[in-house]
Amino acid sequence: MGLLTGKVALITGGSRGIGESIVLKYAQEGADIAFTYISSEEKAMSVVHDAQKYGVKVVAYKSDASNYAQAEVLIQDVLATFGTIDILINNAGITKDTLMLRMTEEQWDQVMDINLKSVFNLTKHVLKPMMKQRAGSIINMSSVVGVFGNAGQANYAASKAGIIGFSKSIAKEVGSRNIRCNAVAPGFIETDMTHVLTDDQKKVYIDSIPLKRLGAGDDVANVCIFLGSDMSTYVSGQVISVCGALNT
Repeated sequence: MGLLTGKVALITGGSRGIGESIVLKYAQEGADIAFTYISSEEKAMSVVHDAQKYGVKVVAYKSDASNYAQAEVLIQDVLATFGTIDILINNAGITKDTLMLRMTEEQWDQVMDINLKSVFNLTKHVLKPMMKQRAGSIINMSSVVGVFGNAGQANYAASKAGIIGFSKSIAKEVGSRNIRCNAVAPGFIETDMTHVLTDDQKKVYIDSIPLKRLGAGDDVANVCIFLGSDMSTYVSGQVISVCGALNT
């Protein structure tokens, strides 16, 4: 369909899970793509190969989004290679689930750094070039857990709730420069993290979802296409749940 033809997107955590789905869907829609990965270069190159089949420019960068200095260098490198950044998708994230009584300071700090500080880092460094071009769409990956909480995920829920407040604030700060900022809040999505669940555990989750299925990465990616495209030029400061009516 080419909804993103002519646009350049930077996607953090693009080598697996939801991030990989977004990379491939964006490539399908004609976007040139820069994405980050943190560990497996082989997996990242596989995603590059798959995305390039759609005839777009795709470059993978090994970069830690939670590191302020690395984020600054990343933005500079992407601008040097692509000339612009029209869409930023802050997708990088981890979980370190445990009850609060057992949670260590390290488990708290790791989740907050990778899930929340990374959003600050990339947004901070992308704003100047977006303000200069007077256009841009920033899409931050939150979670329904950031809306209603979840036992055993206080660190994760706090980081994802922080993303929502951050996104609303940025939308108000830079809206006058034609820069939009929205959050996407996925529910239970079938990814590497859900593959470790037993069938019985999956059934418990599915029974709680009105649509009676786990989501797919493409379900989230499709919303990101809308938010990155010109179809959503008057949508900003919003939280869009992709959860099969779980958060209703």
